[in-house]
Amino acid sequence: MFWRRTKKYRDYEIHPDEIFIDNANISNLDQQQFEGVIEQRIPKRALTIIFIFIALVFAIFTYKLFQLQIIQGNHYARISESNRLNKNPIFAERGIIYDINGVELAWNTEELEQEYLSRAYITDDGYGHLLGYVNYPQRDDNGYYWRTDVEGQDGLEKKYNNYLKGINGAYLFEVNALGDILSEQPISEPQDGQNLITTIDSRLQSAVYRGIEKQARDASFQGGAAAFIDIQTGAIATLTSYPEYDPYTLAEGSDVVAIQKFFNDSSKPFLNRAVSGLYSPGSTIKPFIALAALNENLIDTNTIIYSVGRIEIANRFNPSNSSVFRDWRPEGHGPTDVYHAIADSVNTFFYAISGGYGNQEGLGINKMEEYLDTFGIAKITGIDFSTEQNGVIPTPEWKEKTFADGTWRLGDTYNTSIGQFGFQVGVLQMARSIAALANMGTLHEPYLITPTGLSKKVNANVTTENYQIIHEAMRQTVTEGTARLINIPELAFAAKSGTAQVGIDNEYKHSWVVGFYPASKPQYAFALVMERAPNTESNTGSATRALKTALDELRTDHPDFFLELEG
Repeated sequence: MFWRRTKKYRDYEIHPDEIFIDNANISNLDQQQFEGVIEQRIPKRALTIIFIFIALVFAIFTYKLFQLQIIQGNHYARISESNRLNKNPIFAERGIIYDINGVELAWNTEELEQEYLSRAYITDDGYGHLLGYVNYPQRDDNGYYWRTDVEGQDGLEKKYNNYLKGINGAYLFEVNALGDILSEQPISEPQDGQNLITTIDSRLQSAVYRGIEKQARDASFQGGAAAFIDIQTGAIATLTSYPEYDPYTLAEGSDVVAIQKFFNDSSKPFLNRAVSGLYSPGSTIKPFIALAALNENLIDTNTIIYSVGRIEIANRFNPSNSSVFRDWRPEGHGPTDVYHAIADSVNTFFYAISGGYGNQEGLGINKMEEYLDTFGIAKITGIDFSTEQNGVIPTPEWKEKTFADGTWRLGDTYNTSIGQFGFQVGVLQMARSIAALANMGTLHEPYLITPTGLSKKVNANVTTENYQIIHEAMRQTVTEGTARLINIPELAFAAKSGTAQVGIDNEYKHSWVVGFYPASKPQYAFALVMERAPNTESNTGSATRALKTALDELRTDHPDFFLELEG
């Protein structure tokens, strides 16, 4: 048997140069057809590098897309929103506020960093509540205005805001995503606000405020206020309240500490005492009580009531325990007629004519209320400015609602006749009532800008003669009575001072002075109150002193003020 060894097949690689050995044809290879080109596999290292490069590029692009769309999506959305046309205001110029003599009380000033004009105010104090303050335009985070107007926030700035502010213009501007302005084009021109001429006399306003301020500091009064009005029209010449806030601090709004201090101040600088405050009137209502008694024929100029400093009313249930109603002068005033009673503020005289005493018949509380009410005492004046509220005239109905023991007693009538026992009136209200007393019977609605023309007659049965008696008695109050401090040669005043005890134990006092001038031919009526000072014998502070300080300043700085009135 023939054995033959066979070789196991092996897969050897055959190289091209082992197959195509044709030296004769080498030079004729067509390289364009890849003849003679030897193909080899791409090395694994090269493939790895290429794969890593591609993966890296993909990762970079993926991360960038994630960053743009997810992480910074809102940011670029806002930028894209800015890459468009926008509208910006061209600010109108706010109107100027003047006093009656053309003195600027509020005007506009430029600041280089602002597109709008800032508000400036008269440098004198005493105008905070009257003029108020403004809020300025504000920008958002992108620099665009979300508040586009200078807006009045209090006082005349607020009440006449639409009149003062005008109408803003506007312009369009195109910006790119970086905020660069590419173009701009005006689309409307601004219309400036209108000027405002008030009835305020800044000479008087400033002087009266400084008088109140000085008296408050000297005699520890918590505050004070005053109103002066034209008795024939109701035009307000002065309306001021102390203390007051600073309009610049509130307008800027950045000094949080100072603003918070205003809110926490126990003296209430935000309270407009001239319009919104209510106070016990004290003896300032005595001229009205005397006029009522004259008009009801209970007294005349010859009526004499002897003042011994007190009135005692027997207690019918316990005769040994009588009620005593004292005068402010313990020794009394002696024989007293209506002139002396008003000039020297004799309490016992008014006890007698209000509630009756001995042979003197009294008005009674209902008749007293009728006369007080017809003169607008404790009633809102109708002025559309600040917040006004009705006062209180004590009556049996009021007492029944207010006290557990609502029984009205004779002593309640006595105390009401001297402006105590829950009696509350406003300063502007009292000035208006005194104006009606001065003009002999017409209540005008007070105003600061435009007269309303609203007026009404008080009790038509009051005679001119009786009005004149009260005028003469109030003049005597200045020449020889409790208001002698304002007896000045430059101007003849007719007035009535008053003090009201307040507090649980009457430990504080309010002080008043009301009246009109010139006495012979009245033009203006006034009411000035100093609020809540320690009620001690050593404290001689008073509203009359505050007015005297104001008159002294006017005499020195504005003597023309008196000449205009006497002329």
